[in-house]
Amino acid sequence: MVWTVLDFETTGTVKGWPNEPWQLGLVQIEDGRVLPETKWETLFHVGDRPFSPRAVGRYAEMREALARAPAPMELWPEMAPRLTGMPLIAHNCATERTVLTKLAPMTPFGPWIDTLVYARARYPKLPSHALGDLVAAFGVGEEVDRLCPDRTWHDALYDACACAVLAARFMSDGGLF
Repeated sequence: MVWTVLDFETTGTVKGWPNEPWQLGLVQIEDGRVLPETKWETLFHVGDRPFSPRAVGRYAEMREALARAPAPMELWPEMAPRLTGMPLIAHNCATERTVLTKLAPMTPFGPWIDTLVYARARYPKLPSHALGDLVAAFGVGEEVDRLCPDRTWHDALYDACACAVLAARFMSDGGLF
């Protein structure tokens, strides 16, 4: 079975402005193995709108690239085959589910696996279930870094790869099913 693991980075909410995606990263897992050749990422046009002061990521250094990037629906023909007709995995998938529903409201997505929900249920005594803390707790940070060299947290592709490595680990431990 093939699973798509995804992560959006968003602008955050600012009074008078909706929360919009500015970056998408995804990678696939097959038979419990992360497939590096399936890594895919894109930036989205957000214009000169303000970002929330609580928004994270490297958007500030990418404003020019974001101004030239295509709108999400311009990329839909490229994104749709990667996101529809297969199970989806995300860490705290509410953001990803909300963004996809806004982009393509009549498109059925999922089923969904949320690695945050899974980790909280399976490992309730861990002090934190944040993605970075789980990657550290399970000792898979080097694998994530190999998949996404020169990237770090709050980069959509890096976070998607981190979630994928974690999900593959959970699958190998007999979980997620």
